[in-house]
Amino acid sequence: MSRCLCDRSIDHVILERGEVAHTWRTERWDSLRLLTPNWQSRLPGFSYDGDDPDGYRTVAEVIEFIASYAKAVSAPVLIHTTVTSVRSTETGYLVRTDQGDWLCRAVVVASGACNLANVPSFADRVPRSVMQLTAQDYRNPSQLADGGVLVVGASSSGTQIANEIHRSGRPVILSVGEHIRAPRVYRGKDLEWWMDAAGVLDERYDEVDDIARARRVASLQLAGTPDRSTLDINALTGIGVKLVGRIGGITENGKAQFSGSLRNMCALSDLKMGRLLDRLDEWAQRNGFDARSNPPHRLPPTRVEPAPRLGMDLASGEIKAIIWATGYRPDYSWLEVPVLDRKGRLQHDGGVVSSPGMYLMGAQFMRRRKSALIDGAGDDARDLSAHLASYLDSCVALTRA
Repeated sequence: MSRCLCDRSIDHVILERGEVAHTWRTERWDSLRLLTPNWQSRLPGFSYDGDDPDGYRTVAEVIEFIASYAKAVSAPVLIHTTVTSVRSTETGYLVRTDQGDWLCRAVVVASGACNLANVPSFADRVPRSVMQLTAQDYRNPSQLADGGVLVVGASSSGTQIANEIHRSGRPVILSVGEHIRAPRVYRGKDLEWWMDAAGVLDERYDEVDDIARARRVASLQLAGTPDRSTLDINALTGIGVKLVGRIGGITENGKAQFSGSLRNMCALSDLKMGRLLDRLDEWAQRNGFDARSNPPHRLPPTRVEPAPRLGMDLASGEIKAIIWATGYRPDYSWLEVPVLDRKGRLQHDGGVVSSPGMYLMGAQFMRRRKSALIDGAGDDARDLSAHLASYLDSCVALTRA
Protein backbone atom coordinates (compact mmCIF):
# COMPACT_ATOMS: atom_id res chain seq x y z
CA MET A 1 0.00 0.00 0.00
CA SER A 2 2.86 2.36 0.81
CA ARG A 3 4.36 1.81 -2.63
CA CYS A 4 1.01 2.56 -4.29
CA LEU A 5 0.51 5.70 -2.19
CA CYS A 6 4.01 6.87 -3.15
CA ASP A 7 3.15 6.36 -6.82
CA ARG A 8 0.22 8.74 -6.28
CA SER A 9 2.34 11.26 -4.28
CA ILE A 10 0.16 10.82 -1.20
CA ASP A 11 1.93 11.67 2.05
CA HIS A 12 1.67 8.86 4.57
CA VAL A 13 3.42 7.07 7.39
CA ILE A 14 3.49 3.40 8.45
CA LEU A 15 3.21 2.75 12.19
CA GLU A 16 4.76 -0.57 13.24
CA ARG A 17 4.64 -1.87 16.83
CA GLY A 18 7.92 -3.81 16.42
CA GLU A 19 10.41 -4.32 13.62
CA VAL A 20 9.44 -4.72 9.98
CA ALA A 21 7.93 -8.22 9.57
CA HIS A 22 7.27 -8.29 13.32
CA THR A 23 4.93 -11.27 13.45
CA TRP A 24 7.24 -13.34 11.27
CA ARG A 25 10.01 -12.59 13.76
CA THR A 26 7.98 -13.38 16.87
CA GLU A 27 4.98 -15.65 16.12
CA ARG A 28 6.16 -18.46 13.84
CA TRP A 29 7.53 -21.91 14.58
CA ASP A 30 11.15 -22.55 13.65
CA SER A 31 10.69 -25.01 10.78
CA LEU A 32 7.81 -23.18 9.08
CA ARG A 33 8.10 -22.47 5.39
CA LEU A 34 5.87 -20.24 3.28
CA LEU A 35 2.99 -22.23 1.77
CA THR A 36 3.32 -20.49 -1.59
CA PRO A 37 6.24 -21.02 -4.01
CA ASN A 38 8.96 -18.38 -4.26
CA TRP A 39 7.80 -17.18 -7.69
CA GLN A 40 4.43 -16.31 -6.17
CA SER A 41 5.85 -13.67 -3.83
CA ARG A 42 5.08 -10.81 -6.19
CA LEU A 43 4.72 -7.25 -4.98
CA PRO A 44 4.52 -3.98 -6.94
CA GLY A 45 7.99 -3.45 -8.40
CA PHE A 46 9.48 -6.39 -6.50
CA SER A 47 9.58 -10.14 -7.09
CA TYR A 48 11.70 -13.25 -6.62
CA ASP A 49 14.96 -13.28 -8.59
CA GLY A 50 16.73 -16.35 -7.18
CA ASP A 51 17.49 -19.76 -8.67
CA ASP A 52 14.79 -21.75 -6.83
CA PRO A 53 11.43 -20.38 -8.03
CA ASP A 54 9.55 -23.53 -7.02
CA GLY A 55 11.00 -23.63 -3.49
CA TYR A 56 9.37 -22.30 -0.34
CA ARG A 57 10.88 -19.59 1.82
CA THR A 58 11.96 -20.28 5.38
CA VAL A 59 10.92 -17.89 8.15
CA ALA A 60 14.28 -16.11 7.94
CA GLU A 61 13.93 -15.74 4.18
CA VAL A 62 10.41 -14.30 4.50
CA ILE A 63 11.67 -11.74 7.02
CA GLU A 64 14.50 -10.77 4.66
CA PHE A 65 12.10 -10.53 1.71
CA ILE A 66 9.70 -8.18 3.52
CA ALA A 67 12.52 -6.09 5.03
CA SER A 68 14.19 -5.80 1.62
CA TYR A 69 10.94 -4.63 0.06
CA ALA A 70 10.54 -1.96 2.72
CA LYS A 71 14.02 -0.66 1.86
CA ALA A 72 13.50 -0.95 -1.90
CA VAL A 73 10.39 1.24 -1.84
CA SER A 74 11.74 3.56 0.88
CA ALA A 75 8.68 2.90 2.98
CA PRO A 76 8.25 5.59 5.69
CA VAL A 77 8.10 3.12 8.58
CA LEU A 78 8.21 4.20 12.21
CA ILE A 79 9.21 1.07 14.12
CA HIS A 80 8.53 0.37 17.80
CA THR A 81 5.46 2.60 17.59
CA THR A 82 2.35 0.99 19.03
CA VAL A 83 -1.04 2.39 18.09
CA THR A 84 -3.18 2.63 21.22
CA SER A 85 -6.35 4.08 19.70
CA VAL A 86 -7.92 5.42 16.52
CA ARG A 87 -10.94 7.70 16.76
CA SER A 88 -12.88 9.95 14.37
CA THR A 89 -12.45 13.72 14.18
CA GLU A 90 -14.27 16.39 12.17
CA THR A 91 -11.65 16.19 9.41
CA GLY A 92 -10.54 12.55 9.59
CA TYR A 93 -8.93 10.55 12.36
CA LEU A 94 -6.84 10.95 15.50
CA VAL A 95 -4.30 8.15 15.85
CA ARG A 96 -2.77 7.87 19.31
CA THR A 97 0.48 5.95 19.80
CA ASP A 98 2.98 5.41 22.58
CA GLN A 99 5.28 7.76 20.63
CA GLY A 100 2.85 10.63 20.08
CA ASP A 101 -0.35 11.42 18.19
CA TRP A 102 -1.16 11.79 14.49
CA LEU A 103 -3.98 13.60 12.70
CA CYS A 104 -4.84 12.27 9.25
CA ARG A 105 -7.51 12.30 6.58
CA ALA A 106 -7.44 8.53 6.03
CA VAL A 107 -6.37 5.36 7.80
CA VAL A 108 -5.40 1.97 6.37
CA VAL A 109 -5.87 -0.87 8.86
CA ALA A 110 -3.14 -3.37 7.99
CA SER A 111 -2.71 -4.93 11.42
CA GLY A 112 -3.30 -8.47 10.20
CA ALA A 113 -6.03 -11.08 10.53
CA CYS A 114 -4.11 -13.39 12.85
CA ASN A 115 -3.51 -11.35 15.99
CA LEU A 116 -5.28 -13.55 18.55
CA ALA A 117 -5.41 -17.33 18.68
CA ASN A 118 -8.92 -18.80 18.61
CA VAL A 119 -8.78 -21.02 21.67
CA PRO A 120 -12.12 -22.48 22.83
CA SER A 121 -13.45 -21.31 26.18
CA PHE A 122 -13.38 -24.82 27.64
CA ALA A 123 -9.57 -24.84 27.40
CA ASP A 124 -9.52 -23.56 30.98
CA ARG A 125 -10.73 -27.01 32.07
CA VAL A 126 -7.55 -28.68 30.87
CA PRO A 127 -5.69 -30.12 33.90
CA ARG A 128 -2.70 -28.06 35.01
CA SER A 129 -0.46 -31.07 34.41
CA VAL A 130 -1.02 -30.62 30.66
CA MET A 131 0.96 -27.89 28.91
CA GLN A 132 -1.03 -25.72 26.49
CA LEU A 133 0.39 -23.79 23.52
CA THR A 134 -1.17 -22.12 20.51
CA ALA A 135 0.32 -22.26 17.03
CA GLN A 136 1.58 -18.72 17.76
CA ASP A 137 3.44 -19.90 20.87
CA TYR A 138 4.83 -23.15 19.50
CA ARG A 139 8.43 -23.05 18.24
CA ASN A 140 9.75 -26.64 18.18
CA PRO A 141 9.31 -30.00 19.96
CA SER A 142 12.00 -29.17 22.54
CA GLN A 143 9.40 -26.99 24.30
CA LEU A 144 7.40 -30.11 25.11
CA ALA A 145 7.85 -32.75 27.77
CA ASP A 146 8.24 -36.34 26.66
CA GLY A 147 4.89 -38.00 26.19
CA GLY A 148 1.72 -37.70 24.14
CA VAL A 149 0.61 -34.52 22.39
CA LEU A 150 -2.90 -33.61 21.31
CA VAL A 151 -2.90 -31.27 18.29
CA VAL A 152 -6.28 -29.61 17.81
CA GLY A 153 -6.93 -28.51 14.24
CA ALA A 154 -6.02 -30.21 10.96
CA SER A 155 -5.59 -27.32 8.56
CA SER A 156 -2.16 -26.33 7.26
CA SER A 157 -0.69 -25.33 10.65
CA GLY A 158 -2.05 -28.31 12.56
CA THR A 159 -0.85 -30.92 10.08
CA GLN A 160 2.66 -29.45 9.90
CA ILE A 161 2.99 -29.19 13.68
CA ALA A 162 1.59 -32.71 14.18
CA ASN A 163 4.07 -34.09 11.64
CA GLU A 164 7.07 -32.40 13.30
CA ILE A 165 6.12 -33.41 16.83
CA HIS A 166 5.44 -37.02 15.89
CA ARG A 167 8.79 -37.28 14.12
CA SER A 168 10.45 -36.02 17.31
CA GLY A 169 9.43 -39.29 18.96
CA ARG A 170 6.30 -38.10 20.77
CA PRO A 171 3.02 -39.87 20.04
CA VAL A 172 0.51 -37.47 18.48
CA ILE A 173 -3.29 -37.48 18.40
CA LEU A 174 -4.80 -35.08 15.86
CA SER A 175 -8.28 -33.64 16.44
CA VAL A 176 -9.79 -33.09 13.00
CA GLY A 177 -12.43 -30.49 12.18
CA GLU A 178 -13.12 -28.68 8.92
CA HIS A 179 -10.21 -28.74 6.51
CA ILE A 180 -9.54 -28.79 2.77
CA ARG A 181 -7.26 -31.55 1.55
CA ALA A 182 -5.06 -30.71 -1.42
CA PRO A 183 -2.11 -32.20 -3.34
CA ARG A 184 1.06 -30.13 -3.21
CA VAL A 185 1.86 -30.98 -6.84
CA TYR A 186 -0.87 -31.69 -9.37
CA ARG A 187 -0.30 -32.88 -12.92
CA GLY A 188 3.38 -32.00 -12.66
CA LYS A 189 2.98 -28.43 -11.36
CA ASP A 190 2.52 -26.85 -7.96
CA LEU A 191 -1.14 -26.56 -7.02
CA GLU A 192 -0.66 -22.80 -6.58
CA TRP A 193 0.48 -22.59 -10.22
CA TRP A 194 -2.78 -24.17 -11.34
CA MET A 195 -4.93 -21.90 -9.14
CA ASP A 196 -3.02 -18.85 -10.35
CA ALA A 197 -3.21 -19.78 -14.03
CA ALA A 198 -6.87 -20.83 -13.90
CA GLY A 199 -7.90 -17.59 -12.21
CA VAL A 200 -9.08 -19.23 -8.99
CA LEU A 201 -6.97 -16.90 -6.85
CA ASP A 202 -8.21 -13.84 -8.75
CA GLU A 203 -11.87 -14.60 -8.07
CA ARG A 204 -13.43 -11.43 -6.63
CA TYR A 205 -15.46 -11.02 -3.46
CA ASP A 206 -18.45 -9.72 -5.44
CA GLU A 207 -18.46 -12.80 -7.70
CA VAL A 208 -19.30 -15.41 -5.03
CA ASP A 209 -22.75 -16.20 -3.69
CA ASP A 210 -21.91 -16.10 0.03
CA ILE A 211 -18.80 -14.00 0.72
CA ALA A 212 -19.24 -14.24 4.51
CA ARG A 213 -19.02 -18.02 4.31
CA ALA A 214 -16.15 -17.90 1.78
CA ARG A 215 -14.13 -15.78 4.21
CA ARG A 216 -14.52 -18.43 6.92
CA VAL A 217 -13.31 -21.35 4.80
CA ALA A 218 -10.27 -23.14 6.24
CA SER A 219 -6.94 -22.76 4.47
CA LEU A 220 -5.77 -25.49 2.12
CA GLN A 221 -3.95 -28.38 3.79
CA LEU A 222 -0.63 -27.49 2.16
CA ALA A 223 2.96 -27.48 3.41
CA GLY A 224 6.03 -25.91 1.84
CA THR A 225 8.45 -28.82 2.14
CA PRO A 226 11.81 -29.03 0.35
CA ASP A 227 10.72 -32.23 -1.41
CA ARG A 228 7.33 -30.73 -2.40
CA SER A 229 5.53 -33.66 -0.82
CA THR A 230 1.84 -33.75 0.06
CA LEU A 231 1.26 -33.55 3.80
CA ASP A 232 -2.32 -34.66 4.36
CA ILE A 233 -4.08 -36.83 6.91
CA ASN A 234 -3.12 -40.01 5.05
CA ALA A 235 0.53 -38.99 5.23
CA LEU A 236 0.17 -38.42 8.98
CA THR A 237 -1.63 -41.67 9.75
CA GLY A 238 0.98 -43.40 7.60
CA ILE A 239 3.68 -42.46 10.13
CA GLY A 240 1.53 -43.32 13.14
CA VAL A 241 -0.47 -40.19 14.01
CA LYS A 242 -3.86 -41.13 15.50
CA LEU A 243 -7.05 -39.32 14.55
CA VAL A 244 -10.04 -38.19 16.57
CA GLY A 245 -12.97 -35.99 15.62
CA ARG A 246 -13.47 -32.31 16.37
CA ILE A 247 -13.07 -31.56 20.08
CA GLY A 248 -16.50 -30.68 21.39
CA GLY A 249 -15.73 -29.88 25.01
CA ILE A 250 -13.88 -30.75 28.18
CA THR A 251 -15.69 -31.70 31.38
CA GLU A 252 -14.94 -30.24 34.78
CA ASN A 253 -12.84 -33.31 35.65
CA GLY A 254 -10.70 -33.01 32.52
CA LYS A 255 -12.30 -35.47 30.14
CA ALA A 256 -12.13 -34.38 26.49
CA GLN A 257 -15.06 -35.21 24.24
CA PHE A 258 -14.68 -35.69 20.49
CA SER A 259 -17.29 -35.58 17.76
CA GLY A 260 -18.30 -38.77 16.00
CA SER A 261 -18.29 -36.98 12.63
CA LEU A 262 -14.61 -37.64 11.78
CA ARG A 263 -15.44 -39.87 8.82
CA ASN A 264 -17.93 -37.35 7.44
CA MET A 265 -15.47 -34.46 7.87
CA CYS A 266 -12.81 -36.34 5.92
CA ALA A 267 -15.25 -37.37 3.20
CA LEU A 268 -16.40 -33.76 2.84
CA SER A 269 -12.78 -32.62 2.61
CA ASP A 270 -12.12 -35.16 -0.15
CA LEU A 271 -15.22 -33.91 -1.96
CA LYS A 272 -14.03 -30.28 -1.77
CA MET A 273 -10.63 -31.31 -3.10
CA GLY A 274 -12.28 -33.17 -5.98
CA ARG A 275 -14.35 -30.11 -6.90
CA LEU A 276 -11.26 -27.90 -6.98
CA LEU A 277 -9.31 -30.35 -9.14
CA ASP A 278 -12.28 -30.79 -11.47
CA ARG A 279 -12.32 -27.01 -11.94
CA LEU A 280 -8.61 -27.01 -12.75
CA ASP A 281 -9.02 -29.91 -15.19
CA GLU A 282 -11.85 -28.12 -16.98
CA TRP A 283 -9.70 -25.01 -17.32
CA ALA A 284 -6.77 -27.07 -18.64
CA GLN A 285 -9.01 -28.71 -21.25
CA ARG A 286 -10.50 -25.40 -22.40
CA ASN A 287 -7.12 -23.71 -22.69
CA GLY A 288 -5.12 -26.45 -24.38
CA PHE A 289 -3.08 -27.55 -21.37
CA ASP A 290 -4.14 -31.20 -21.39
CA ALA A 291 -1.53 -32.18 -23.96
CA ARG A 292 1.25 -30.27 -22.15
CA SER A 293 0.50 -31.53 -18.63
CA ASN A 294 0.49 -34.85 -16.87
CA PRO A 295 -2.88 -36.62 -16.94
CA PRO A 296 -5.44 -35.87 -14.21
CA HIS A 297 -5.20 -37.94 -11.05
CA ARG A 298 -6.82 -38.11 -7.63
CA LEU A 299 -5.39 -38.94 -4.23
CA PRO A 300 -6.82 -42.06 -2.57
CA PRO A 301 -9.68 -41.36 -0.13
CA THR A 302 -8.76 -40.29 3.39
CA ARG A 303 -8.35 -43.36 5.59
CA VAL A 304 -10.22 -43.35 8.90
CA GLU A 305 -10.21 -46.09 11.54
CA PRO A 306 -13.53 -47.97 11.90
CA ALA A 307 -14.17 -46.65 15.42
CA PRO A 308 -12.11 -43.54 16.39
CA ARG A 309 -12.17 -42.79 20.09
CA LEU A 310 -14.79 -40.35 21.32
CA GLY A 311 -13.24 -39.42 24.65
CA MET A 312 -9.96 -39.00 26.50
CA ASP A 313 -9.03 -38.45 30.12
CA LEU A 314 -6.57 -35.56 30.02
CA ALA A 315 -5.67 -36.17 33.66
CA SER A 316 -4.51 -39.74 33.00
CA GLY A 317 -0.98 -38.74 31.92
CA GLU A 318 -1.45 -39.97 28.34
CA ILE A 319 -1.34 -36.39 27.06
CA LYS A 320 1.45 -34.08 28.24
CA ALA A 321 0.71 -31.13 25.95
CA ILE A 322 -2.03 -29.65 23.78
CA ILE A 323 -1.30 -27.50 20.74
CA TRP A 324 -4.27 -25.35 19.77
CA ALA A 325 -4.02 -24.94 15.96
CA THR A 326 -7.58 -23.67 15.80
CA GLY A 327 -7.16 -20.50 13.79
CA TYR A 328 -6.97 -16.82 14.64
CA ARG A 329 -8.98 -13.64 14.78
CA PRO A 330 -7.94 -9.98 14.39
CA ASP A 331 -7.53 -7.64 17.35
CA TYR A 332 -9.36 -4.35 16.89
CA SER A 333 -9.49 -3.42 20.57
CA TRP A 334 -7.66 -0.16 19.74
CA LEU A 335 -10.17 0.89 17.07
CA GLU A 336 -12.60 3.37 18.67
CA VAL A 337 -14.69 3.89 15.56
CA PRO A 338 -18.14 2.23 15.17
CA VAL A 339 -17.14 -0.09 12.32
CA LEU A 340 -17.29 -3.52 14.02
CA ASP A 341 -20.19 -5.95 13.89
CA ARG A 342 -21.49 -7.82 16.94
CA LYS A 343 -18.79 -10.48 16.52
CA GLY A 344 -16.00 -7.90 16.44
CA ARG A 345 -15.39 -8.16 12.70
CA LEU A 346 -14.55 -5.08 10.68
CA GLN A 347 -17.42 -4.14 8.36
CA HIS A 348 -16.14 -3.39 4.87
CA ASP A 349 -16.96 -3.68 1.19
CA GLY A 350 -13.90 -5.14 -0.49
CA GLY A 351 -11.57 -3.34 1.92
CA VAL A 352 -13.49 -0.06 1.91
CA VAL A 353 -14.57 0.29 5.54
CA SER A 354 -17.98 1.68 6.47
CA SER A 355 -16.34 4.79 8.03
CA PRO A 356 -15.30 7.26 5.25
CA GLY A 357 -11.54 7.40 4.74
CA MET A 358 -10.83 4.07 6.41
CA TYR A 359 -9.49 1.05 4.52
CA LEU A 360 -8.49 -2.53 5.27
CA MET A 361 -5.59 -4.62 3.95
CA GLY A 362 -4.65 -8.27 4.33
CA ALA A 363 -7.96 -9.85 5.36
CA GLN A 364 -9.12 -13.25 4.13
CA PHE A 365 -10.84 -12.98 0.70
CA MET A 366 -11.01 -9.21 1.16
CA ARG A 367 -11.19 -8.30 -2.53
CA ARG A 368 -9.90 -11.51 -4.09
CA ARG A 369 -9.44 -15.09 -3.02
CA LYS A 370 -5.69 -14.36 -2.78
CA SER A 371 -6.05 -11.25 -0.58
CA ALA A 372 -4.41 -12.90 2.45
CA LEU A 373 -1.39 -14.02 0.39
CA ILE A 374 1.68 -11.90 -0.30
CA ASP A 375 0.76 -12.22 -3.97
CA GLY A 376 -2.64 -10.66 -3.35
CA ALA A 377 -1.45 -7.50 -1.62
CA GLY A 378 -0.40 -5.65 -4.78
CA ASP A 379 -3.70 -5.87 -6.66
CA ASP A 380 -5.68 -4.96 -3.54
CA ALA A 381 -3.41 -2.01 -2.77
CA ARG A 382 -3.73 -0.67 -6.32
CA ASP A 383 -7.53 -0.81 -6.11
CA LEU A 384 -7.79 0.69 -2.63
CA SER A 385 -5.17 3.40 -3.17
CA ALA A 386 -7.21 4.58 -6.17
CA HIS A 387 -10.31 4.75 -3.99
CA LEU A 388 -8.34 6.51 -1.24
CA ALA A 389 -6.95 9.08 -3.69
CA SER A 390 -10.46 9.79 -4.97
CA TYR A 391 -11.67 10.21 -1.39
CA LEU A 392 -8.89 12.69 -0.60
CA ASP A 393 -9.69 14.65 -3.77
CA SER A 394 -13.31 14.89 -2.67
CA CYS A 395 -12.20 16.17 0.74
CA VAL A 396 -10.10 18.88 -0.92
CA ALA A 397 -12.97 19.85 -3.23
CA LEU A 398 -15.36 20.06 -0.28
CA THR A 399 -12.90 22.22 1.67
CA ARG A 400 -12.52 24.63 -1.26
CA ALA A 401 -16.24 24.83 -1.72
